[in-house]
Amino acid sequence: MTLKAATFLPLTLDAARRLGARPLLDQAMRTDRAAAECWTALLAGCGGAARRGLGPQLRRLSEATSTQVGSRWWFAEGAGHRKRVAGAQENLEEAIAEGDGQEFALAFVGYDHAMASAVVCAHSPSRKVGERPA
Repeated sequence: MTLKAATFLPLTLDAARRLGARPLLDQAMRTDRAAAECWTALLAGCGGAARRGLGPQLRRLSEATSTQVGSRWWFAEGAGHRKRVAGAQENLEEAIAEGDGQEFALAFVGYDHAMASAVVCAHSPSRKVGERPA
């Protein structure tokens, strides 16, 4: 029997892979590893570097996403996605501070979905209402 490591950002990792967005993928993988370390620390009831290290990784992932999707999109059409990512990140940081593993797991699902949605939507062809595909 082989054990598979937990993945906290499956949707984000998949979106970055499909786009061939190497810098975003690299940062998502680093963030995923930090999440696994944090999760282990939470389950063990430990404080320490693993719990403190995830917040900065989340911010770096947001920065990498902003670069990938373009600042103009991230702060204009993507503002709703950006706010959703920020809210999900706040939920995660609260769960970490409280040491709540269950809340952490639920918050990470929301964060991953918000982040992947932003990446996918930024790269989807958009049409104006009434505009027909070419």
